[in-house]
Amino acid sequence: MTPAETAATPTTQASVMSVRGLTVDYRGHGATGTLRAVDDLSFDLVPGRTLALVGESGSGKSTVVRTLSGFVAPSAGVIALDGVGGSRGRRAAQEYRRALQLVFQDPFASLNPMHTVARHLARPLARHRDVRGRERTRQAVSELLGLVNLTPAEDFARKYPHELSGGQRQRVAIARALATRPRVLLADEPVSMLDVSIRLEILNLLERLTRDQNLAMLYVTHDLATARHFSEDIMVMYRGTVVEQGPSDGVILEPAHPYTKMLATAAPDPGADRASLAEARRARIEARGTRVAERREQTATGSCIFITRCPHARDLCAKAPQPVVVAQGHTARCWMLTDEYPKGE
Repeated sequence: MTPAETAATPTTQASVMSVRGLTVDYRGHGATGTLRAVDDLSFDLVPGRTLALVGESGSGKSTVVRTLSGFVAPSAGVIALDGVGGSRGRRAAQEYRRALQLVFQDPFASLNPMHTVARHLARPLARHRDVRGRERTRQAVSELLGLVNLTPAEDFARKYPHELSGGQRQRVAIARALATRPRVLLADEPVSMLDVSIRLEILNLLERLTRDQNLAMLYVTHDLATARHFSEDIMVMYRGTVVEQGPSDGVILEPAHPYTKMLATAAPDPGADRASLAEARRARIEARGTRVAERREQTATGSCIFITRCPHARDLCAKAPQPVVVAQGHTARCWMLTDEYPKGE
């Protein structure tokens, strides 16, 4: 089994979208001229399930979303919808765009301030479902607004984005994504710009829609807590590479990679005592390192990408590790999990 196959999320259902060996390089960066934003990424998206992609800012999460959406061309790898990947003809490309929809981070920026809610929803209805005519459009718009709990639909349909709250605007953005009857939903930090009081409502809405509409969702976030509670599986990404992945409870409650452990200690815990908080702070300080320059150097040398921030790094870590099975469906890329790692040092 290849590393890419090992890194693929294990599923028992047929996936609607499969990604194998996805690599994205940005040209014109630094002395080497290349920055690898995503490195050999493989996973599956399954109907009715949510896969969370977790990591710090700059880890490559949004690049993954932009590449799946077609905004960024991959340097290598295959993105397949229903087993069909590679170059697509005009009709296949249109079907791909219809089947895959996005929910952006900023709901205000993703909506045209000059258009009403009805106009935002009517356009994809006409383009992808051939819904035309005043009465048919009105009925379809009302159904979409009902799906995202914006009622009475007639009142919201005639409003403009500036007349809505942040949560209402995000609901409109979700309704617009549903207008094409998609099969895959990419949610890129969908609640990070919303008030804390309404984030749970939007996440519950996405969870219900994923289940009721049988959607396959990729949920991109830096928040481990929401990733655990609103996804079945988690991939932890660091500098373009998935360092750990598996069932949500296993990855969050029993993390195997030092980076995942660092993210877990950084998450706020209202019940933690002062000693625990101090220990977590010391661990974060110890693991802190430089970023982009070292990332370029590691791309060239092939060392473990976490070597400069890992308190457990040894000479062995000058070579990039392969995924190691931690438990069923749970893998991590770390030499500490192998017999080759020196013990007792």
